[in-house]
Amino acid sequence: MEKSMLLEAYLKRLRLPAISRHYQELARQAAQGNLPYEAFLLALVEIEAQQREENAHQKRLRMARFPVIKSLDQFDFTALPSLNKARVLDLAQGGYLDKRENLILMGNSGTGKTHLATALGLIACQQGRKVRFFTAAGLINLLTEAQAGLRLSHLERNLAQMDLLIIDEIGYVPFSEKGAQLFFQAAAQSYERQALIMTTNLDFSQWPQVFGSEQLTGALLDRLTHHAHILAMNGESFRFRESMGKKEG
Repeated sequence: MEKSMLLEAYLKRLRLPAISRHYQELARQAAQGNLPYEAFLLALVEIEAQQREENAHQKRLRMARFPVIKSLDQFDFTALPSLNKARVLDLAQGGYLDKRENLILMGNSGTGKTHLATALGLIACQQGRKVRFFTAAGLINLLTEAQAGLRLSHLERNLAQMDLLIIDEIGYVPFSEKGAQLFFQAAAQSYERQALIMTTNLDFSQWPQVFGSEQLTGALLDRLTHHAHILAMNGESFRFRESMGKKEG
């Protein structure tokens, strides 16, 4: 077997695909530049490490299941002057994830809560965190189906492996009694074990209308707000302003 074929066989066995794709070109460059062996080896290892990190990042993005990819750079802070930009940028550093703190984004519809939650989730993925995005209704449906299929404990274990759970749109649809109980159970299990980002169009005083129980809502909020950053995001709807701008144009 030729040396190149033998080398490629070993690289395949050792699962080093990036090195396998690039070693010949890098070897030519090293020879032309008269690079020492250590520099050539370093270049090979770096390209493999970079490819593995990119593959891992893409896997985390697929796992997160963001409805749309939206970055923090795309968020228009000038349209929401009441929102503390410096505080958001500080949160983006990820300290709340290390401390397993929650972030609650509250405000009327169309003010960018989902965008901001997604952007922070995207940054968390870039930082190597495991993230999962749900709408509140979608999470309850998933929990209900898992309970009916006797798979609830398995689903809960999977959720517990996440560093960050994002639960969007709390308050748009009232929950059934069973749904509210399952939601509470999931939130209670995450308490001080992982971070949560929640978005809601309702003040906390209105949450009993969604959960159908003052007692359950009180117990839930007690856990959610114990270690929480609460950002008010009230203002004119981005979507409404955009649609009006199109009409004026």
